Amino acid sequence: MRDSRAAQETRRAREFEAFVAGAGGRLLHAATLLTAESPADNPRARHLLTLALARTYACWDRLRGEDPYDRAREQLATRFAHGAWHEYVRRLYDALPLGRVLSLGRGLSPDRPRQRPAAVGPLARLTPQERLVLVLRLYEGVAEEQAAALLGLPADRVRTLCDRATTNLLRPPRAQPTAVPRARAAAS
Repeated sequence: MRDSRAAQETRRAREFEAFVAGAGGRLLHAATLLTAESPADNPRARHLLTLALARTYACWDRLRGEDPYDRAREQLATRFAHGAWHEYVRRLYDALPLGRVLSLGRGLSPDRPRQRPAAVGPLARLTPQERLVLVLRLYEGVAEEQAAALLGLPADRVRTLCDRATTNLLRPPRAQPTAVPRARAAAS
């Protein structure tokens, strides 16, 4: 009995290792796009991927013919959306005067709220929700209806978010012209 259980665990571990070896790179790239981090320095993306893969491994035996890549991608998207929502709420909380007072009790300085590393690259201009929809639709090739079901949004909203994100990427905001200081303008 123990040998049978040990053999099943070994087989399960080998199958999962093979899955990660084949799909890990693509999933890490998707996580890096979601977090808008540099591919060379992406700790949030790696953490996000680790959590998604851990959850996928936990339900590995219950997949029963389901594509493990779809499950891992679903976990990645769900965890990113959940984290983005909590980041949004935390920023609102820190902006409130009461939140700043209560943060002192957590050992945080009211002058320096918790900060995540700045996002880089063209996707950094997008909101987390726009980034999520864009990565699912364009990079992962998920159908509009599937993305809507995964995110719990209407299909029209997913289409609007994808269109807006694509427009923002293709037509970045124009740089504001720098103002000429008055002293230099008067000297000219």
